[in-house]
Formats: sequence, structure tokens, C-alpha cells
Amino acid sequence: MYKFNLTSIFKRLLPALWLLANTCTAADWSEVQAEARGDTVYFYAWGGSDDVNRYLRWADGELNRRYGVRLKHVKVPDIAQAVQRLQVDAQAGRLDGGAIDLLWVNGENFHVLKRDNLLLPDVLTAVPNSADLLHDKLPLASDFGVPVDGLEVPWGIGQFNLIARDNSFADAAINAAQLLDFAKQNPGKLSYPKPPDFIGTTLLKSLLLDLTDSDPRLYQPASETAMAQLLPVLWQYLDKLHPMLWEGGTVFAQSSAQQLQWLADAKLSVAFSFNPQELAAKVEASRLPRNVQQHYFSVGAITNSHYLAIPRNASHSAAAKVAINFLISEKAQQRKADTAYWGDPAVVDLPEGGTLLPSATELHASWQNALEQRWLQRYQR
Repeated sequence: MYKFNLTSIFKRLLPALWLLANTCTAADWSEVQAEARGDTVYFYAWGGSDDVNRYLRWADGELNRRYGVRLKHVKVPDIAQAVQRLQVDAQAGRLDGGAIDLLWVNGENFHVLKRDNLLLPDVLTAVPNSADLLHDKLPLASDFGVPVDGLEVPWGIGQFNLIARDNSFADAAINAAQLLDFAKQNPGKLSYPKPPDFIGTTLLKSLLLDLTDSDPRLYQPASETAMAQLLPVLWQYLDKLHPMLWEGGTVFAQSSAQQLQWLADAKLSVAFSFNPQELAAKVEASRLPRNVQQHYFSVGAITNSHYLAIPRNASHSAAAKVAINFLISEKAQQRKADTAYWGDPAVVDLPEGGTLLPSATELHASWQNALEQRWLQRYQR
């Protein structure tokens, strides 16, 4: 007979119950909307996806029509650049009037922002639609092993997966050894984005999980001892893999968008994605051939949420809250989840929210920088 684990159930429900008790009142929200009207939100976000860029242009139009708020997408190749700008502002004592109103952030970048006290507090409970977030079903309260503590608001779900031309792999689930075998049998038909591109770094994490049997130390802060014991197995693997990559591993794609284009152009037979619905979206838009199939690592697809956060020195924090509240609304989440537009999985309950892959927990945030820096030292000398 199945036994209910009341402690586990309570822990999963607690964030949602806390949100219901602490979300702002209607009167408070009316004041925020009134303050926001006429303002422009400068949203620093990754600009490497045409789908994302089009979606944000649509969101700008909706926000302007509904609330008199404009959303200006400031495209950056890596959100770490925006984080560095906020750090410079803080060091210079610029406590208000900042250029950045809203950030698309997670992982190591959130870890740095939280550590340096650079984010506006209590944003999660400041937006009414946060009450609809799926805290009881999705891992939204922790970002790469670091508690969110209300500093950022979940926006979507990412899962690492492979997009491969037909018959590249026999099964949906693959492992590191099978990927290496494919590279040996198909020299020049595999590559990956150059770290610190997020997709490239997540491939390194996936390989490390597989090669170390998901060592529990990967979910803890990356100590020198743990790195000395775990990373050599990854380097040994990559030393074998790289000579069989596209251009002999001497040239890497500069972005995930570029390696997907190489897949579309048949330069590659395999590309990597962090959106489990990207394959369907790009096939539907005729931007990938119909003979592609989705695969994931047998240890599980590394899964995490991506978030929206407001810098502590934002010039238009009220308008940023209005933007966040709209972006997590059912209307905006449904369009974002639709593969005809973006195909990014929703963080609220939708009639057609899509399905997720078997998941693996994201590594602790400290492993991100450790992997990137050591990869660059070893392979980009």
C-alpha cells in the first residue's frame, strides 16, 4: 500500500502557501501600475535567438497597449556582462538611476548577484501573478543549488537535450560513451558551442554527471579536492573527443544559434539545446529538417528554471514589476510555450503546456565557473 509522506508534501506546498499569504494587495498593485505608466523597462537579456527576440517584441507591444509600459530588449551575448556592469555601479556608489531595469538570469550569475546584494528584494511577492506559479510541481525555489529567497521570479523551464539527424542514435536516451562512438564513426559531424556559452557549458556538466555516476559532490560547492578528483575524467574524455569534432576541435560555434544553423546546413549531424520544445518549434518553422530527432542523456536532462530579476539600483523598478507580472501571466506564458512562437515550457498551469524530459538536477552554481575557466585554460591556450 502506498504511504503518504506528509513531510515531503508539506515541503512542496510551503512555497505556494507562503506566496498566497504574502502577495501584494490589489491596492498596492494599483499604485505600482500607476507609477509604471509611461516608463520604459530596459531588459538586459540574451539576444542569440530569433524566436526569443520576436517574442519580446510581441511582449513590448502588449505591455504598451495594456499598461502604457515599453519593454526595450537590450541584447547581450552573455548576461555576465550585465552583472559586471551592476558590480561596477555598486563599487562606484551608484545606488539608483541604473541603466538596467530587468535581467534574464539564473545559475552562477544569480549566485554572484545575490552574494553582492545587487538585486531588489521581495520581487517574487510583489507581483500578483506569482500566486499562480507551479511551486508544487516544479523546482522553482532554488537556482543551481542556491535558494531564490524572493530575489527573482521564475519565467520558464530549460532542459538540456540533443537534436540529431535521423538514425544518429538508436535510442532516445544516450550516454557519454555513445556520443564518443558517434564522433568516431562520423568525424567532423559533431561540435558544441564554445564555453562560456551556456549550452556548451551544460554539455560539459552532462558529460561530467555521466562519467562520474552523478557524484553527490557536484551538487555542493566546488572544492579544490572535488575538482582535482572529478575533473580529470572529463578532460580525458574530451581529449579523445575533440580531434573528431568539426574542424578537428580547433573551431567551436560561438553560440547555440550558430551550431543549430550548422545542423540545418548539414555541416553537423548533432546540435545541443536547452529547450525541450526547440526541435518542434524549428521544424514547424522550416528552420530544421523533418528528419531530426530528440535525445537526452540517460542520467537525465539537466533541468532548471530561468528567472527574471530587478537590480537594486534600477531606474524603473515599478515598470519592471509590471513587465514581470505580464510575462508570467497565463496569456504570455501560453504564447511563450507555443512552438509556433518560442516553445519555452511554462511555469504556470496551462491547458497545453507541453511535456518535459526525464530530468537531472542542475549542478551547484560554483561548478559553472570552475568548468568554464578550466576548459578555456586547457583547450584555448
